[in-house]
Amino acid sequence: MWACRDLLSIRGEIRRKPGAFLFLGGFIAERNFRQADRIRINERIRAREVRVIDEDGGQLGVMQPFEAMRLARERGLDLVEISPTADPPVCKITDYGKFQYQQNKKAHEQRKSSRGSQLKEVKFRPATAEHDFQVRKNQIIRFLGEGHKVRAMIFHRGREMAHQEVGRAKMTRLLGEVVEHAQIETPPRMEGNVLVALLAPKKGAGSAPRPSAPAQTSA
Repeated sequence: MWACRDLLSIRGEIRRKPGAFLFLGGFIAERNFRQADRIRINERIRAREVRVIDEDGGQLGVMQPFEAMRLARERGLDLVEISPTADPPVCKITDYGKFQYQQNKKAHEQRKSSRGSQLKEVKFRPATAEHDFQVRKNQIIRFLGEGHKVRAMIFHRGREMAHQEVGRAKMTRLLGEVVEHAQIETPPRMEGNVLVALLAPKKGAGSAPRPSAPAQTSA
């Protein structure tokens, strides 16, 4: 009876500590899944042999970990396992603090890159006035300069569907005016009543220039 209560109490504790695991009725460890804790350094490296590179990327060959640690300590550095799945594992002689900083910076840049690129939509009509056309065109240029892809869309309503050439002419003009900033991933095509083209930033185009003031005349 008491044993059952104790087990229920322990199970409740496990629910509150999802990183812990149970052995013979008690806790023996609490697991931590942070990336830094999975990187083995110095005495924590368990392979029988490792391939070693120095702090400048030079190949030092295959050796036993204790030999590699001796070389690292002679240089006042650490032995860090950077490719544990290789055969043999690859280790680098480096400053572990600096290595962690570089890994965190790389991960931050990757997260920032994945967050930063978005798909933007900019909408037109076949009868969009000149002022509005220029404003929306400059929006597209700005989005491309920020690294986003853009869906340029021309909506047709009612009788406009009978004169799709007007919308196509406007799209052709738009693509011609953003050609310095965009590469066309998907050429213009009709999707229902919408003429759509997908644009991506042109490689090497750099940031978009500050758009000029739109014209005030109407189409």
